[in-house]
Amino acid sequence: MMNAIGLQNPGLDVFMERDLGFLADHKVPVIVNVCGHSVEEYEGAVERLADDERVSMLEINVSCPNVKQGAIQFGTDPGMLKEVTERCKAKAKDMPVIMKLSPNVTSISEMAKAAECGGADGISLINTFTAMKIDIYKRKFVLANRTGGLSGPAIHPIAVRMVYEASHAVKIPVIGMGGVACAEDAVEMLMAGATMVAVGMMNFTDPDIAVKIIDGLEQYMISAGVGKVSDITGIL
Repeated sequence: MMNAIGLQNPGLDVFMERDLGFLADHKVPVIVNVCGHSVEEYEGAVERLADDERVSMLEINVSCPNVKQGAIQFGTDPGMLKEVTERCKAKAKDMPVIMKLSPNVTSISEMAKAAECGGADGISLINTFTAMKIDIYKRKFVLANRTGGLSGPAIHPIAVRMVYEASHAVKIPVIGMGGVACAEDAVEMLMAGATMVAVGMMNFTDPDIAVKIIDGLEQYMISAGVGKVSDITGIL
């Protein structure tokens, strides 16, 4: 899947008043994804969310363009990533902060180390790849934005490689994501070094996919004689 919808959301005020209440009613841990176009925007959102007992963790999306630095993404410069991590951690108080890393970098290990050095409690990866599609008959870009984020099974092998590299570069936990479509994909992520696994695009294809993956993971563990998931985490 390619998308160029931006980071659609109702804004922080509506989210906290409407959506957090809905999630709290279901009694599930809530990890809020935070985005911003300046460090100050990140800080403002983190500071408000850190005081809300309905929030369990914060995931900082550093794939946003920094409007003060020529639209360069926060997550493509290690120095910038370290700074935004430090400043978000300072505002988060005791709340855990996860930095969501972009794959559009030369070295994912270097970016993982920058996040860890900035005080991140964990990292999640990967975000989407920058991609493009052209309609050869209309001779136009398919997406009005020209480029979009590529996700889904096509990127899974690259995501596994990056999770492996990042998890071996840092000591903090890693959440693996990127094209996870079945239990086997999740097991790959775990073996590569992920402590947790996230499912994104495939929810559009099958809303029950997470449940099916959990069931498949249990079946794999029984057949392989594995006692607990942590026994296969990072075994390679």
